[in-house]
Amino acid sequence: MILSHSHPSGVGEPSRADEVLTTNLTAALGLIDVRVLDHVIVTVGSTYSFAEHGKL
Repeated sequence: MILSHSHPSGVGEPSRADEVLTTNLTAALGLIDVRVLDHVIVTVGSTYSFAEHGKL
């Protein structure tokens, strides 16, 4: 699964809440054998990939 959401503020870096949510969703989905491949934050001019930054 690839998770994605936008940051309308334009800040592309993940917040602490984004990191906690990603950790919790990854653990919960793992219980039913669903693998999270990435979590992408989308802004007007950029994207941020948790996988590319070693956060998954």
